[in-house]
Amino acid sequence: MGEAPVAELEAVLGGGSWDVGTSFEGAPGPSVPTRLGRNVCYVVLAVLFNEEDQVLLVQEAKAECHGKWYLPAGRMEPGEGIVAAMRREVKEETGLECEALTLLALEERAPAWIRFAFLARPTGGTLKTLAAADAESLQATWWAGDPRALPLRAPDILPLLELGARYRRSPPHPPALPQPLPCAHLCLRLLVACANRAGHLWVLLGTAGTPHLPLVACGTAPGPPRGAGGGLRLPVLRLLRDCLAQDPRPGPLGLLGLQHHPGGPGEGGDGVCFNVLLSIPEGSPGGAPPELRCPELRWCQVEEGRLKGLILQRLSATVPIRS
Repeated sequence: MGEAPVAELEAVLGGGSWDVGTSFEGAPGPSVPTRLGRNVCYVVLAVLFNEEDQVLLVQEAKAECHGKWYLPAGRMEPGEGIVAAMRREVKEETGLECEALTLLALEERAPAWIRFAFLARPTGGTLKTLAAADAESLQATWWAGDPRALPLRAPDILPLLELGARYRRSPPHPPALPQPLPCAHLCLRLLVACANRAGHLWVLLGTAGTPHLPLVACGTAPGPPRGAGGGLRLPVLRLLRDCLAQDPRPGPLGLLGLQHHPGGPGEGGDGVCFNVLLSIPEGSPGGAPPELRCPELRWCQVEEGRLKGLILQRLSATVPIRS
């Protein structure tokens, strides 16, 4: 693979982390660090099943949805890690301790609002009853029936329940959990793959300094409405359209892993680096990747069999990103 960043590729493909620098491909990165409660909102949600395949649901105490049912969920607090926030919300709303198993989905409504949906398992505690009702929730229950038989706060949890049940039956992707590496901003590390019918595979690399997987920054200003492409996908499309000589027609974004370290006074911020994978079709009948028109990027052919096989396998084995 010549100058290809094999160690970075292996780390990212395995759900691990890699240092995030200060330079980004494409548009300049933001100058203001990402801060919870100021310019971004992170929400955590948990899907838990017991040994009888019952799902853990909570009855809401908030005035706007009082008495309705939902999965344990809530906003992250400044200085909190993503998994720690999920465990706190589960404890406050259900009375149970839990362990995170994997991210099931990443949901976003422009980059200013991102929800991390986890599959977790109970590890202890006492299930909350009406006698312990408080401002966090009225009660929790293990529900064996169809959740649609209950008055739900919103039906958006139904696809997450399906993802959780499917993962328990046959995991479609390796476990994905946040890695504790700091990042000042919201950004995406891109593993852009192009495979042709002859079995050749290329990945896109940044050329500034040591060859590396491209990084693109996301803004934290309010973005387009839901259904308009999503805030995380927009900077990817912008980079590809600026650098490719033809319409890239990329496939869906899939999450390989993410990096986050709780921010605090004097630290880098509450940013997250999302390591994502997407494919684009070959650029010509001859099977070559699309032509590049900017010197900041280049194609690198992957010839080593094990790494090539892993990239191709992960193209259909990532955490879904839902906009």
